[in-house]
Amino acid sequence: MEKHYGQIVEYIVRKNGYSITDLAVELNVNRRTIYNYFQNKTVKYDVIYKIGLIVRHDFSKDFPELFTSDQFEINQRSRPVVDSLSSVSSDSNYWQDKYIQLLEAYNTALTERIAKNNQPQLAAVNS
Repeated sequence: MEKHYGQIVEYIVRKNGYSITDLAVELNVNRRTIYNYFQNKTVKYDVIYKIGLIVRHDFSKDFPELFTSDQFEINQRSRPVVDSLSSVSSDSNYWQDKYIQLLEAYNTALTERIAKNNQPQLAAVNS
């Protein structure tokens, strides 16, 4: 019986509780592409390798015909990718809040200007 690479990779990703969205961001692809990987019976070597590094899983156990355990050894000592994602998320929240503050200030200034322009010109009426 032949291995279904996509199903094995999907099982590992889900077993490790890794978010499909985070995985797509790390691989610089969209979520649909990740689901396509999972559906394919064959998945490219480099895709499996990158996923293994991201989810911190040694795929040499699942695919000994493709990888050796030393290919994933370095990854086990490095810091998790999830840490970098949380900093990106907090940065984007900062900029989102900053953008909303600027929009609110702009709307306030615009409203005040419109109100000022709509006031009757008392000097012109009195003369």
